[in-house]
Amino acid sequence: MSLTRRTVLGTAAAAATVPLRPARAQKPTIRIGVLGDESGVYRELSGPVAIAAVKLAVADSKAAGRDIPVEIITGDHQNKPDVGASLARQWIERDKVDMIVDVPNSAVALAVAGVCKELDKAYINSPAATADLTGPQCAPTTVHWTMDTWMLAHSTGAAMVRTGGNSWFFITADYAFGHALERDTAAFVTKAGGKVLGNVLAPLGNSDFSSFLIQAQSSGAKVIGLANAGADTVNTIKQAGEFGITAGGTKLAGLLVFVSDVHALGLQTAQGLVVSNTFYWDRDDRTRAFSKRLQPAIGNRRAGMGQAGCYAGTFHYLKAVAAMGVAEAKKSGAATVARMKAMPTDDDCFGPGSIRADGRALHPVYLYEVKKPSESKYAWDYYKLLATTPANEGFRPLHDGGCPLVHA
Repeated sequence: MSLTRRTVLGTAAAAATVPLRPARAQKPTIRIGVLGDESGVYRELSGPVAIAAVKLAVADSKAAGRDIPVEIITGDHQNKPDVGASLARQWIERDKVDMIVDVPNSAVALAVAGVCKELDKAYINSPAATADLTGPQCAPTTVHWTMDTWMLAHSTGAAMVRTGGNSWFFITADYAFGHALERDTAAFVTKAGGKVLGNVLAPLGNSDFSSFLIQAQSSGAKVIGLANAGADTVNTIKQAGEFGITAGGTKLAGLLVFVSDVHALGLQTAQGLVVSNTFYWDRDDRTRAFSKRLQPAIGNRRAGMGQAGCYAGTFHYLKAVAAMGVAEAKKSGAATVARMKAMPTDDDCFGPGSIRADGRALHPVYLYEVKKPSESKYAWDYYKLLATTPANEGFRPLHDGGCPLVHA
């Protein structure tokens, strides 16, 4: 497996000639590992755009006056927990990585969280959705940005029930993320008086959802909840359209839909989908400014909320490092995360916010509807805002998660 190193900020190379006086010691360097999906089902919500977002966070941090030498290492976890955990351990023990960021796939995310906790290195997750990262498996070294299954279930699931979608059938990705998303959404559905009529488990990276969709349609449910993500969500929605499932009045609830998914589907297919996002590139002047700065590195793409979280988490981490001093921050990931929690967050992707004791980054949650083709005026103009949930209401209450770091 090949790893790529790029020094984004650092000291100048040593001169070729022998110095006349002893060379000055190099400044200590912060090493960041971007551990993503470079080739699999989650590539479009992680991949090269996440790497570009982390690089931009480093550049913006320098522009803000934080002259911190930073080296970035990238790797592909292949959606395998053992590969992700092994890479994380290798990076920390051999390559002296101080912080790991990105990590889509909840099973991999939980495995990497365990390694970072054991080895006392900071871990900022953005695109993995399991709420267990700030629940039973929270750690003093973990920060969870952007989203989680509780937030997605609360925002999208509860909204669907309020509009009459009171019977559900789930098509669920068969691993930690899918199980957690179905669990949390089903809890909101039943609490609101709805019913869950059944579910079916689909393997990660599946290309044919026809049999699952037929089972869902046969249940008579008003809503088919898609507890999956990335290419799996795109394939499910496309095939639902081919089978004419929504034409009969059944609604699809994309419980985790990224802007890259909408782009892959096209507005003709995706129009009318109700989605919850914490970041949209065209939401306001600050998100547009961020997207404009990122654009040269990513071409005809736009960052989704997971990639924006990689930027925001890295930017805030470097703010904490600057406050502590590089040498001190390198000693302990837990101490650095504690400093991150003590400082308010503020960046162009999410605006002002904070990080709770359980590691949950708090920011508003936005409920969007995907536009009709006739409503879209320019490239990637995909969402219209339906509702905003304030930061203090958008995520699971602090004392309900079972995080051992939280004291009653």
